[in-house]
Amino acid sequence: MKNRFYSLLFCLPLLLACQSNQNFQANQSAPQVNLYLDSHFYSENSIAIETELEIFQLDDEMRAMVQAKLINNLPAQKKAIILLEHLFDKKHIAISYSGNANVTASQAYHQKIANCMSLTIMAYALADEAGMNVSFQEVEVPEYWVRNGQYSLIAGHVNLLVKEDKGISRYVIWGEKATRIDFDPFVAKKHFPSHMIKKHTLLAMFYNNKGAEAMVNNNYSIAYQYLKRASQTDNQFASAWGNLGILYKLNGHYTMAEKAYRHAISLDRKNYTSLGNLALLLHKQGRVSEAQPIEAYIYRARVKNPYYHALLANEAYFNQLYPQAIKHYKKAIQLSNEQHEFYFGLAKTYYMQNKLLLAKKAMSKAVALTRAKDTQRQYIAKLNFLKYEGSSHQGSGHH
Repeated sequence: MKNRFYSLLFCLPLLLACQSNQNFQANQSAPQVNLYLDSHFYSENSIAIETELEIFQLDDEMRAMVQAKLINNLPAQKKAIILLEHLFDKKHIAISYSGNANVTASQAYHQKIANCMSLTIMAYALADEAGMNVSFQEVEVPEYWVRNGQYSLIAGHVNLLVKEDKGISRYVIWGEKATRIDFDPFVAKKHFPSHMIKKHTLLAMFYNNKGAEAMVNNNYSIAYQYLKRASQTDNQFASAWGNLGILYKLNGHYTMAEKAYRHAISLDRKNYTSLGNLALLLHKQGRVSEAQPIEAYIYRARVKNPYYHALLANEAYFNQLYPQAIKHYKKAIQLSNEQHEFYFGLAKTYYMQNKLLLAKKAMSKAVALTRAKDTQRQYIAKLNFLKYEGSSHQGSGHH
């Protein structure tokens, strides 16, 4: 039987990519000792970082739900469906998605709002409580960027794998029967390769997200504590070291920033984000001859990735370079014509140029392609606005 896929909307470790064309030879892999700058990020207020227990902990109401709905003899696949219906159905919890909601399992359950990472943590905690055989997977998705103010954030992806209990699956001869719980319909559809990760790596990703969020909000002491905790929770997790590098650069600690970037690259040779940020740092220091080959290497690696062109388009849009933005959005669409975000970006850019007919056309395409109900509603509202704008513009032409 084929795996069933379940969807909502998801992401994962945020790596901050400071703008530009962003492995190159990371010759000096910095040792992990001395990559911290505690004295420079001292905070008078103590920063309470969530423990592993707090992140995954269930309360009585959540345990009661598990008892009532998931403690039974049904196959794991059926239990996964029951769990997801309870979480997302309007009759029950009806959790909604918010990219900034980096919250614990119980906060997500009660506040009814979570981002991808938190949805996965909560689903894992509930399934684990039910005695289901559940584990984390990291999915090898193409690099994908999300704009947040002056930063571009690159999002990775994780999902859950639920295997049948040994007793039920003993008759499955060709491999184990397993259900993937994935909160992103696009990823679920694409069958990207994935690999198992341990719980401590997922924890590091959670801390890394919190650190990236704090950095975007200029809360540098908090960002430092979370990124340090991420790098200590899993010292092989390259993104945390790369983000520490950005934090150091923002605070003028260029030598330490370079060491952190190079260490991140030594852990993951395909960490193009840290490579790009290293190139930016080298440029800033006038070390152009060192930066240029890195940038050329990255460009070759990224040129076939539609999301890279979407990133360049977003940068151009942010800097009000609209013709350039349109060129890049069209290139992204040429490489992958089923991403609603590309058409939405195109529509926004046409609107800024007052090309309402083209904006409406692109917006209609975005509405047709999106499967997420919340996004669809937002798009339809924008499309209706464009239709109204278009008709009022036509009306005014007769005066």
